[in-house]
Order: sequence, then structure tokens, then C-alpha cells
Amino acid sequence: MPPRINIPPVTRIILVVLLLQSVLSAAVRYRQWSAHSEIVVEWLTLIPQLSVFYPWTFLTATLVENNIFTLAIAGLTLYHGGKYLERAWSSREFAKFLLVASLIPNTLTFLVLVTLFTITRNEAWTLTTVAGTIPLQISFLVAFSQLVPAHTVTLFRGLVSLRVPRFPLLYICLVTVLSLTPLLTSASLLLAIFGLLASWTYLRFYKTVFPDLDSSQPASLRGDASETFAFAEFFPGPLKPIVAVITEQIFNLLVAMRICTPFSQADISAASGGNFTQRAPHGGVRAEAERRRALALKVLDQRLHAATAGSSSGSRNQSQPPIEPSGPTVQTQPQPNAQAAMTSQPTTVLGETSYNPDQDHNERGDS
Repeated sequence: MPPRINIPPVTRIILVVLLLQSVLSAAVRYRQWSAHSEIVVEWLTLIPQLSVFYPWTFLTATLVENNIFTLAIAGLTLYHGGKYLERAWSSREFAKFLLVASLIPNTLTFLVLVTLFTITRNEAWTLTTVAGTIPLQISFLVAFSQLVPAHTVTLFRGLVSLRVPRFPLLYICLVTVLSLTPLLTSASLLLAIFGLLASWTYLRFYKTVFPDLDSSQPASLRGDASETFAFAEFFPGPLKPIVAVITEQIFNLLVAMRICTPFSQADISAASGGNFTQRAPHGGVRAEAERRRALALKVLDQRLHAATAGSSSGSRNQSQPPIEPSGPTVQTQPQPNAQAAMTSQPTTVLGETSYNPDQDHNERGDS
């Protein structure tokens, strides 16, 4: 029997597309390689000056890697992160998240490069290759920050311990350093920044969430108003108040422009488990994690009870013996041969239950 590939459908598709497009791009660049010029694939990757007539590159460029090192990292990220998020959200919601995390960062990076060319008149900006899974990778880190905000990752045998919301900012720092090397292009930093902003905005304000089992929430509830997913949570403690003030002013501006809708009191209450007025500032992260863990356990318990009830009722119907005519019992008409057979060969239906004829004989003598 061949081994079963346990990969959700959307994750499987993006892995296959990533491999095929990366191999195709490498084959074209290898065939047209020249020592005096840089080869680009304008119909597969996004080149601001050349890809205007290929609009599909705004989407396909995300699943193209230009070297084996970044391809290996991208494959591992999409495999593990994609499986986790697709099973946590459903395939449809995960596909929508991938579309937002791919299309918006590529479009904004394209506009920034064109603007830089307009200001500096340097043609190198419009010939910069925009490609790679960087916006997807940082979007996965943002999604993990929402799902497991209190989870701590320990590195180097306990020397370094970091909470999950710290990783998006560290990832941007890493991309900044690697963009100075041949591994990444100068557009990689823009892709990381816009990927962080696009994914957080979508998850914070627009993504459809499942109704809370502990409250009568409407099925059309959107966004995440919990304080553990505020934008300031991505930054270290000393910078949180400053970032919170800046983001609050930007949010008020977007609300005035009717781009974002402020959360209602019911949304805040639902996101904080109904106790938003009593939550302590330092215990908010732990309380939010405990609330989500309790909801997950409740859903799992309900499914287990439903499955157990269905299986027990089905087995009870199947194992019910047929109705036989009533007659004298074994106690009134004992049969020694049958008793000996029962003693020597225990029944497999009753497990370890056995029948002792001597005990039965003593009981009849007493009666």
C-alpha cells in the first residue's frame, strides 16, 4: 500500500506551483544566460518596466524563487505553515488569506518602485525583480501571532526565549540584512513590510471568524479586536506605548476616511471573552490564550461525544440478538456436556467472563 500524503489541498497546490514555476524560471535564465547582462523572466516575475503587459505576474511572482537556498526555505515554510493554517481556518479562508498576502504586497511594491523611478529617474528601480515568498512567510508569522499569542519559542537550550509576536519584526531585520547580499533583491524589504501590514490589517479587521460557543455572536463577525493582536504587540515593551499612539492616530484617520470601521463594544467583549473591563494589563495575554484553549477543548469534547454516541447506538443495534422462543432456562434443565464445554472453552464475546458449574450446583443445593 503506497504511503498516504497528508497535505491539505490548497497547501498541496501552492507547493506544486512553487516548484514548477521556480524550475521553469531557472531553466529560462540558464538557457539565456550571459555574462554581460542579467536575465529576467518578465512573464513570470514582476518587473515594473517590463511586466505591464503581463498582469498575472502580480500573483504568480509570489511563487517564484530565484535560487535553491530560498526555494528550500520557502518549501519548508509553506509545507508546515500551510498545513497548520489551512486546518485551523478551512481551505477557503486559507486561500483568501494567500490571495491578500500575495496580491497587495506585490502591488504596493510595484507602486513604490515606480514612484522612486519618477523621483530619481534611475531606471534600475523599474528593472528590479519583484518575486519570492517573503510576503507569505511573514504573513504566516502574523497569523501565528494571532492564533498562539502566548506561545514561547526557546532557542539554544534555553538561552533565548521569544514569544511568537516577536518573530515578524525579527524576520524584517533578517530580510534587511539579506537584501544586501545576492540572495535577495532590493525589493525584498518592501515585500516584507507590506506583507506584515496587509496580513495584519486583513486579520484584524476583515477576516471572517467562527462564532464563539460561549456567547450569542452573529455568524458574520469579522476581525479580531483582542488586545493581544494589537499592532503594538509586535514591538518590544519600551516601544509599545509609542507605537500604540502612532497606530491609534493612523486608525482614527482611516476611520474618518471610512476605510476602516471601529470595533463595537460587543466585538471587544466577544474578543476578550466577555471580561474586557476586568482584564489586568499584565495578565491579558495569558487570559486570552486560556480562553481560546478552553473553546478549542469544548469543541473537541462535543465532537467526541457526538462520535461516541453515534458509534454506541450503531453497535447496539447491530449486536442485538434475535428474539427466540421462550423455554426452560439452564438452571432448571442443566446439561453436563454443555457445562463442561463452557468451562473448557470460554466465550470470546464476554471477554474474561467464565462459568463455574460447581458453584451453580452449590447454589441449587442451597435453594
